[in-house]
Amino acid sequence: MDIQAIKQRFGIIGNSPILDRAIDIARQVAATDITVLVSGESGTGKEFFPKIIHQMSARKHGPYIAVNCGAIPEGTIDSELFGHEKGSFTGAHEARKGYFEVVDGGTIFLDEVAELPLGTQVRLLRVLESGEFMRVGSSKVLKTNVRVVGATNVNIPDAISNGKFRQDLYYRLNTVPILVPPLRERKEDIYLLFRKFASDAAEKYRMPAIQLDDDAQQVLRNFRWPGNIRQLKNLTEQISIIEKNRMIDGNTLVKYMPQGQSSELPVLYKGEDSAKFNERELLYKVLFDMKKDMNDLKQLVMNLMHNDHDISNNLGENTHLIQRLYKDLEEVKEPSRPMIVHSPGKIYDEQEPIQEPEEVEESLSLEKKEIDFIKRALTKHEGKRKDAANELGISERTLYRKIKEYGIE
Repeated sequence: MDIQAIKQRFGIIGNSPILDRAIDIARQVAATDITVLVSGESGTGKEFFPKIIHQMSARKHGPYIAVNCGAIPEGTIDSELFGHEKGSFTGAHEARKGYFEVVDGGTIFLDEVAELPLGTQVRLLRVLESGEFMRVGSSKVLKTNVRVVGATNVNIPDAISNGKFRQDLYYRLNTVPILVPPLRERKEDIYLLFRKFASDAAEKYRMPAIQLDDDAQQVLRNFRWPGNIRQLKNLTEQISIIEKNRMIDGNTLVKYMPQGQSSELPVLYKGEDSAKFNERELLYKVLFDMKKDMNDLKQLVMNLMHNDHDISNNLGENTHLIQRLYKDLEEVKEPSRPMIVHSPGKIYDEQEPIQEPEEVEESLSLEKKEIDFIKRALTKHEGKRKDAANELGISERTLYRKIKEYGIE
């Protein structure tokens, strides 16, 4: 069965090459009994892949069961998976078979497998390695022949480093990894999915299907979709029910987008200092990061002043660099006199030509300005670094680093 036939059979929509690659891996591994781990963000459609693997395997006539490991309480997860004996715990009025015993000869899909308690992970590892397990409250070893497919939206290597997941179990589960791409990496599929969900909503609620104009389609593609396909489906149904106009424009669509997630622009990392970020912090960081560009510019000017015969040619090649750096200076309101490039042959400031290299060095010394700002703030607040950092609009960590870097007493 080719990839397109698999998509039609299981209702998968999309033409993205990375989606096709994931389906192809599932198709190839289906004929074996190898354990598979499906990884991907929440809402990407990971649940389709164990179904593909089961239906295209020799176990397709055997039982198939999907277990959400994160939805079962920790105290009962062992009983659910491996069964229990009568009287093994309060409420165990009779013996009960677990999923691994019931699904013997078939496939079990462990969704959110990273949520399993460490004790249950030990039991699962034994099943994967030998096919053996024991019911809760029993000492009798039972055998099962089950193919396991796991899925998670958690970064398991991080969970291992945090002591929340066993490394040996990860290597046993991850024999063949399948990575399901997030929706923002399948931009060509977003509008196809929207049309499908709009058509389904129209049929379900007996109304004409909504459509998007060109601007709205662009908004749809540029959205990050943190909730992936599930979020797109919910948004499509919401618009279908609420909007009376069946042709949706960009401005209307934006109203339904969650604030702060409407574009592909980078976002700040939510670390321990994220609450202290503000405009002054960002501006100060820009000033620090500009040092390298400033040093490059100073070196360029110094080289040109020592090579008068090459001034015209070199400036012609580097005018764009100088203009960009001067524009940056003007935007951050650097308190030195602005320098202007009037022609490829000469550099002037607003009043007179620069004659001495020392004047260039002084006017472009951003490092001295930083040291001066820090010293003045520390003096004003009598050496209290927390207050000085607040005055400068930066975090204490940044201030400590700068004090150490510049050797400020």
